[in-house]
Formats: sequence, C-alpha cells, structure tokens
Amino acid sequence: MGVDLGDLAVKNHISLDVLSGKAVAVDAFNILYQFLASIRQEDGTPLSDFKGNITAHLSGLFYRNCKFLDAGIRPVYVFDGQAHSFKEKVQSERRDVKRKAEQKWKEAMEQEKYPEAKKYAQATSRLTGEIIEESKELLSNMGIPVVQAPSDGEAQAALMVQKGIAYATASQDYDAMMFGSPILVRNLSITGRRKVPRQNRFIIVEPEMINLQQSLSAHNISRTDLIHIGILIGTDFNEGIKGVGPKTALKIVQEKKTLDEIIGYVKEKYDYQFEVDAEEVEHMFLNPPYAPVENLRWKEPDVEKISKLLVDEHDFSEERIHRILADLQEKTRERAAQSKLDRFF
Repeated sequence: MGVDLGDLAVKNHISLDVLSGKAVAVDAFNILYQFLASIRQEDGTPLSDFKGNITAHLSGLFYRNCKFLDAGIRPVYVFDGQAHSFKEKVQSERRDVKRKAEQKWKEAMEQEKYPEAKKYAQATSRLTGEIIEESKELLSNMGIPVVQAPSDGEAQAALMVQKGIAYATASQDYDAMMFGSPILVRNLSITGRRKVPRQNRFIIVEPEMINLQQSLSAHNISRTDLIHIGILIGTDFNEGIKGVGPKTALKIVQEKKTLDEIIGYVKEKYDYQFEVDAEEVEHMFLNPPYAPVENLRWKEPDVEKISKLLVDEHDFSEERIHRILADLQEKTRERAAQSKLDRFF
C-alpha cells in the first residue's frame, strides 16, 4: 500500500520513449499485485489456465515487458525479501481485509451481482511462493535481470537508482521517494486506455515521472522532512494519525524541525503516541538493508523456454506468443543496427 503523499509529489507526464535506453528498477511485488488485481474475468475470477492455475501474473509480465522492451526500456525486477517485524501488523490487517473481501465476493457471486463481485475480487489478490518463482522464471527467460532484495524491494530499487545502477524506480507507491530514489516513475504498468472503476467511461493513463529534488524544493523541505511527513500520515511500518493528511503533515513538519519536536507536538495536539519507535522507522527509510548489485545483463529472450512455460504449461496461444516475440526480436535488431550507425557517424 505504501504512504500516500498525494499532491506533495510534483508529477510530470511522460511517454515511454523518454525511458528508452535506460535501466528501470521495477518494484516486483507492487506490479505483480496490480496484475493479479486487474487481470480478471467480468465476475472477478482470476485469469487461469485450463487446469485452474492462476496466470494473471504471467500474462501481465509477458505482454507488459514486451511493450517495455519494444520501447527500448531495460527493466530490472527487484523482489522483496524478509519483511521487517514492524510490517507484521500491516500484513495482518491486509490479510483480514482480504478475508472480508473474499466473503463479500462470494455473496455477490451468489446474488449474480457481477460488477460488485469483481470489485471485491480485486481486493483478494495474494502472492504465493509459486507465483513469485514463476514470475522470476519468466523474467529470466525473457532476458530480464532479477534482483533479490534482503528486505524491502522498493528500498533496494531506490538505492540502485541512487548508485547509478538504474535510472528510475518504477512503482505505484511513493515510498521510493522516502527511500531516496532520485527518480520515481508511476503508472508504468497501467499505461494506456483504462476503464474507470464502476463507471461506464474510459480514461487515458500516462506514465508519471517524479523528481525527488524537484518535489522537495517545491515545499522547501528535506528528504528527512519527507520521511517525517510519511510517518505522520502512516507508512507500511507505522500507523498514521487519524485526520492528518499530506497538507497537515507538511505544515507540522515545516513548523517542527526535529522528530522529537514532532512526537511531542502530536502527543499534545492529538493525544497520540506512535505504536512503534518513530526514530527506528526514520532509520529504516534512511538506511535500509541493501544487497550489492553488479553486472546487470539483458539478454535475448529464450523463445523455447518462454513457449514451454506459457504455451505448454499454461495454455497461452502459441501463435500469439511467437508472433509477439518475433516482432520484438526484429525491433531489437533494428535498434541495435541504428545504434551502431549512429556511433559510426
């Protein structure tokens, strides 16, 4: 879920071409949850193969990454590792939400209220070990690097951007900004024409690029101030203060210059005491666990292995998979030839 910074983040619409030739560190769990939630049938049933195995993650990863690669983007997927103990409460609450959503989904299905059923079904998505391993397998077969984070994948991605290993972090969450990613790209996985939930109309969703320093300068705050704003609103590591949104949190942080002052202020003003050590939450954003990354390599897709996983094991259309891969390989060769020509002149 992450922290909701709202309008505090200065957003600039871009096209995929802006990211051509650049490495983008993708928050894998974030994008997988998006695919599992959105790629469903009209009654909310997950996209599955003939044997009943969920394939939404494979469909989303294959077609979306083909589009990335076609645009010249070099994605690298960063997977979460061991979650911090502070996240246990958040994860427990999310499991409760999923259980309640599943019950409402079943009730809506029994009453044949399919639009309502789909809404509840989207909140039931779960990442299983099998889904994660299949995702890594497909990405590797597509020649896309996979990085295993020691803890938070978004933190690992943000530090990879800080160190110049990647150009930007791709995630729907704003946490990457608090982890220090100089560039955050949102909407990368949902770009295009999209139906507005529970409405009979469509909108065009464009990628958004957020420059961390630009957003900080717009409000005359530091990255540490931004972390304090997140702590006040609520993060994956702590609950926020009821009634305190981004604008109120910004005002508090601009007036109270240290975390101790902020803690004292909210205790007096809101009669509120953080349920975890706020200083430790601050430390986690400033100094998250990181696994060194070296020699990222993007390779040619292995058509045989991709076909075995998608077509033989999960009933994808062989004709469509091979056609898309052939088009992608042709486009890649054309781009490589043009690059050599440009260097020659």
